[in-house]
Amino acid sequence: MRALLQRVTSASVAIQDGTEGTFSGIIEGEPHRDISRGLVVFLGVGEDDSEAEAERLWRKISRLRIFDDENGKTNLSLADVNGEVLVVSQFTLYANCRRGNRPGFTEAGNPQKARELYRYFCQLAQNDLGIIAVGEFGADMHVSIENSGPFTIWLDTNEL
Repeated sequence: MRALLQRVTSASVAIQDGTEGTFSGIIEGEPHRDISRGLVVFLGVGEDDSEAEAERLWRKISRLRIFDDENGKTNLSLADVNGEVLVVSQFTLYANCRRGNRPGFTEAGNPQKARELYRYFCQLAQNDLGIIAVGEFGADMHVSIENSGPFTIWLDTNEL
């Protein structure tokens, strides 16, 4: 699995509802689609990923000390700051641009398996934090982010 993390002061996602480019805030039946201080997690699932990678990745993300303490040092985790999480599926994190100018996505997981692991990852975050916001797997989404720092981190379970 791959994740691109952005520390944010706020973020939201809107999903295209299929009617002439109209976007809505309701995703998978849930109204909560915006967050304040916390992390946006763009999540990509690879063809060989399993629940073990999802668990390892969430454990790493939840424990990262990337929020400022009272002295301005990055010593605090998501839980320490009562941070929120917005998880957005992002198969393009598996883009292969080695040849030509059109990215290939053969390393991304098949959609059915990827959807299941995306939901599993979101459930891990939900169980850990309470309420999280999620994008809709496979949907056309508009994500608005106010990056704090800016602070952006790339994680790949093959490198953890």
